[in-house]
Amino acid sequence: MKKRIISCILAAGLLMTALAGCGGSGSAGTKAAPDGGGAAGSGQEAGAGGLDLSKEVNLVMYIVSDRPAGQDVVDENFNKLLKEKMNTTLTLNWIPWADYSNKYPLLFSSGEEFDMAYTSNWLNWTQLARKGAFMNLDSLWPVYAPDNFAAASEQAKREALIDGSYYVVPTQLATYHGYGPIYRTRFENGAEYTGEAIKDFVTLESYLDWVRENVPGIQPFDVYAEGSQADDVWMYEKGYNSAKGATNEMLFYDPTQENPKLITLYEYEEVGEFLAMMNRWNQKGFFSKSALSDTDGVKTQNGLAATRLHNIDTYAEHYAMHPDWGFKYASFVKHNSHLPYTQDSMAIAHTSKNPERAMAFWNLLTTDRELYDAFYFGVLGTTYELNEAGEFRLLDTNQYMTTSMWAVRTNELHRVRDGYPADYNPIREQWEKDIAADPSSERFASFVIDTSNIETEYAACLGVHQQYWWPLELGYTDPVAGLAEYRSKMEAAGIDKVREEIQKQLDAYVAAMQ
Repeated sequence: MKKRIISCILAAGLLMTALAGCGGSGSAGTKAAPDGGGAAGSGQEAGAGGLDLSKEVNLVMYIVSDRPAGQDVVDENFNKLLKEKMNTTLTLNWIPWADYSNKYPLLFSSGEEFDMAYTSNWLNWTQLARKGAFMNLDSLWPVYAPDNFAAASEQAKREALIDGSYYVVPTQLATYHGYGPIYRTRFENGAEYTGEAIKDFVTLESYLDWVRENVPGIQPFDVYAEGSQADDVWMYEKGYNSAKGATNEMLFYDPTQENPKLITLYEYEEVGEFLAMMNRWNQKGFFSKSALSDTDGVKTQNGLAATRLHNIDTYAEHYAMHPDWGFKYASFVKHNSHLPYTQDSMAIAHTSKNPERAMAFWNLLTTDRELYDAFYFGVLGTTYELNEAGEFRLLDTNQYMTTSMWAVRTNELHRVRDGYPADYNPIREQWEKDIAADPSSERFASFVIDTSNIETEYAACLGVHQQYWWPLELGYTDPVAGLAEYRSKMEAAGIDKVREEIQKQLDAYVAAMQ
């Protein structure tokens, strides 16, 4: 879900120039939330805040995803309901995964008039907001979406702040930092893995050895053009957080420290062990020799690879798609925590001509069961069906799955997919217990970096990371010589300035909590 960070940040530099001077500065989530006074209306009242709905309005929303083949049927059904409920229609525009890294940031500097867009930490919403891409929501969110505003947790509201003002509406659904292997145990040739459950990189390597020996023709480890993500998971297993809170990261810190200090991958004392492991995996043929030119990111779910590194929701989807494949899951993250609620958010574009209607629409969408189901799941009996427990089953995933506007999810309206693995909820429940027992990582859940003062250096370092670290971590270059070259290139690109700036922000974040 939510894919691919590095090239998006590189392209964002063009947007920052185009929007310079439009936004403010400062750090997100460090000030008290504005007073929610002025909210009006009830949960099912589309005209919250006294909004006049007598004139029909068509709202335009952008989503980052590939447009489903069956979207027309879903749109027709949804707009019929929406017209009846609040005299409004919705046009969805799609930015495909293959093009999002360039098209998404430039969308906000193009001058195009539209109303709403999906945004996220991995889409650099804070930088976009500071440059004026999004509307300030202080007089919109609590007034025209009062029920959504009231349902948002205080933590979510804090995360949506920049200099004490709201710029995005976060999801209400809690998600988790858990990350690790999703792996098959049953295969078409009759082979079945009955060995030790995967719990760390040692047991993962044993499993990959088994696949190589027993399931010819399948790639043991799913790697493609965005890198392996094994480096991030390795650091998570060692107890570190990434500065950006995402994959493909360059800087890490220990959340158990009172005043954590950022380190680079080349400074980590166990990096040699990691690179030796990945070099060994390369030699064993666990992944393709040309993985970094492979654009297929769905090999595991399509049966071409045996395991991939991802989150519990992806695990549940894989399991539901192929229950006979015996998918299992393990999180390697030592200090679990909630992901920021802003990981999935909705923003109102600075070019919107109907911000009040857009916010009232969002209020209705996140409180009205019929409308929510039509938006998220499509057409009952055509794209999905429900069992007696209210769990959904998709009828034809080649035509339609669920919406990629993940920000719409709420605790009250969210449905679990029929066929999810039996351990899905128990794992999440255990994580909640772990988080309560170990608050060291949770205290940084809302830390979001600001690269506005280091845009050039940050983009340059990300480019170096992609060019030199990705081949190094996949064993394509010599571990010792390659690491030295990576360090040299990172220092030349300005990693010291990047670290200094982000360290200041981390220190300020810690100080604000005391």
